Amino acid sequence: MSSKKLLDLGGLKAEVTAERSNRVIGRREISIKVFHPLASTPSRVELRRRLAEKYGVDIERLYVRSVITGHGAHVSHVVIHIYDSVERAKQFEPEHVIRKNGGLRPEGA
Repeated sequence: MSSKKLLDLGGLKAEVTAERSNRVIGRREISIKVFHPLASTPSRVELRRRLAEKYGVDIERLYVRSVITGHGAHVSHVVIHIYDSVERAKQFEPEHVIRKNGGLRPEGA
């Protein structure tokens, strides 16, 4: 029997649905359901900031890989990678993913 890990992301509620460690690459791969009732889908940059703060890691080590929201739904399925170091993140995250996440260090981060 597994217990679900719930997160408070400062106005957004989230539930961790899967988490695994990839030691070869040096990252954690986490799947999360983000609940945003009566609001639009949060941006990757907003999610990245909130999740980096929640997990207590430097924003340059965390990347939002995907955000999928069904039509009319107020739940998004989010996949994030948290790297052991900034160097590993630069080595393994594709350039287009880094750009979609606002660059290595988004404005205001």
